[in-house]
Amino acid sequence: MFKKILIANRGEIACRVIKTARRMGIQTVAVYSDADARAPFVRMADEAVHIGPAQASESYLVADKIIAACKQTGAEAVHPGYGFLSERASFVEQLAKEGIEFIGPPVGAIAAMGDKIESKKLAREAGVNVVPGFVGEIRDTDHAVEISGEIGYPVMMKASAGGGGKGMRLAYDEKDVREGFEATKREGLNSFGDDRVFIEKFIENPRHIEIQILGDRHGNVIYLNERECSIQRRHQKVVEEAPSPFVTPKMRKAMGEQCVALSKAVDYHSAGTVELIVSGADKTGESFYFLEMNTRLQVEHPVTEAITGVDLVEQMIRVAAGEKLEITQDDVKIDGWAIENRVYAEDPYRGFLPSTGRLVHYQPPVEPWADDGAENGRRGVDGIRVDDGVFEGGEVSMFYDPMIAKLVTWGETRDEAADLQVQALDAFRIEGLGHNVDFLSAIMQHERFRSGELTTGFIAEEYPEGFEGAAASDKLKRGLAAIGSVIATIDADRARRIDQQLDGPLYAPGDWTVRIGDSDYEVVLEEEEITVDGIPVELEMEYTPGDRMVDVDLGAETITIQLKSTRTDYDVTTRGATHSLRILPTRIADLAEHMIEKIPPDLSKMLICPMPGLLVKLHVEEGEEVQPGQPLATVEAMKMENILRAEKAGTIAKINAEQGESLAVDAVILELD
Repeated sequence: MFKKILIANRGEIACRVIKTARRMGIQTVAVYSDADARAPFVRMADEAVHIGPAQASESYLVADKIIAACKQTGAEAVHPGYGFLSERASFVEQLAKEGIEFIGPPVGAIAAMGDKIESKKLAREAGVNVVPGFVGEIRDTDHAVEISGEIGYPVMMKASAGGGGKGMRLAYDEKDVREGFEATKREGLNSFGDDRVFIEKFIENPRHIEIQILGDRHGNVIYLNERECSIQRRHQKVVEEAPSPFVTPKMRKAMGEQCVALSKAVDYHSAGTVELIVSGADKTGESFYFLEMNTRLQVEHPVTEAITGVDLVEQMIRVAAGEKLEITQDDVKIDGWAIENRVYAEDPYRGFLPSTGRLVHYQPPVEPWADDGAENGRRGVDGIRVDDGVFEGGEVSMFYDPMIAKLVTWGETRDEAADLQVQALDAFRIEGLGHNVDFLSAIMQHERFRSGELTTGFIAEEYPEGFEGAAASDKLKRGLAAIGSVIATIDADRARRIDQQLDGPLYAPGDWTVRIGDSDYEVVLEEEEITVDGIPVELEMEYTPGDRMVDVDLGAETITIQLKSTRTDYDVTTRGATHSLRILPTRIADLAEHMIEKIPPDLSKMLICPMPGLLVKLHVEEGEEVQPGQPLATVEAMKMENILRAEKAGTIAKINAEQGESLAVDAVILELD
């Protein structure tokens, strides 16, 4: 077994590998960029080596710097995590020349599966179902249009070396191809150094199912069941679960055996994942097709660990050290259900735009997962596991993936795991930047999610106008009105104790009018009873002025609320939405109607940058007339290109930014007449 390994990655996955290595008695080396100098993974490792500037292209993606760090520290092997150099065959070859082991698959498998075009040819030869498409060289946009027409719309354009949702465009017609083909090439070149693109038929109403593979260097390959990853946004996974509510034992066996056959065809060892697209319309489960093979550890690997009890990182290390797998296919079971939600620094209330910045407050619902070797320890604390790589006061950088944490829950049933997600998300305190916690909670409560009727179009179909918070029942709103009134009474009681007030002694009212949205609720607090609009509400809570998070018993239901107070309002966040509660003593509530409302400025004539990013291209010039939907500017953020379009007809009056300029959020790019 290795004595010392280097982790060629950052963030939560670096922390994850370090924890398992520590349990195995292996010393660890971290490498870090300028942006990560104070990151938790740097402090956790036994040694740390600085490898360059914040830009990944000058640090984490430079193989020579990783190898130099291995030599400097005496590391015998490298675990690449995911992303960065994890699927770069040339990196594995360089390590081999230096006598350093790679904790991952052989170079041949990486090369074969890393090229989406070649991998489809290999999959076909191995007897694996593949999606109809064109896997040759595409000369130019006109050729792409010709190919798309022959395949039949809709089609998906994908960068050959792409992954993680980057370098992908869906086209429903020729216009979409002409507009997206070059952008797909650019994203492939910028993110992966390869601008080749292939085009394939887009399977409508698709489900995204993936099979976890594990093999050793002695020819043994097994599959560790499947994961359902259908809930995606812009082809980026948001929710993953294991097992899938769609997959039957017969389907699981057919999929698993095909994926094992493909793995054996390329002499695969280590952990890997074969991604499949399945027609949700075909209840037989026979219409599944090979998408790609990820020759690395997946972000969502904890859900597989939770239901199988297999530590995938440990197995990767043991396989790299030459050990045989101690488990066989017959040993692989399914115990319970696990769900993972990716907590991202993105604002769902603003179209999911990146929201990088400082974590002013960060408090996960349980302590981050520690990998202490306890039985069922891969399920976290009471079924709640948090994998993170951030800290309070730290920064989510614009240079890397916007992930804050992975929240994993385990239950005996799917509903139990989902209920635990809602409970844990309520208790996840994040302040200082936008995040998607409300959105994740809304998905967990959604009737369609609970039914298991999922497709990759779930988010687009269920939130076509964007996300505005999870819907709240009348019962919950009455409960919030009661909670707000109790909090307002306690705060007023504290305020009245302040001496020498100008108005004389105050009193804490017992009658309140609470406005939530467009509805008013009349709340009466009495010694023995609380009523809202005359309806009794059961309520038990402990609140001290200044508390930001409070557990509340509402009859048979227990919820966690997060509080933020303003001059006259309380913002209460719970169950996937933030509710603004305007709470006034009933005797003066009617007077609020006479307050003058401040009219917001008209921003409709301005193109405002919706997120921090790089202005890649200006599509217009001053004096040019534009029409609704016309591209005005392209802004790159988190390596994704975002096309900003005109919302109405007009003339470009003034351009305030230059191509190639770094823009702050809400920067005015141009103005229209």
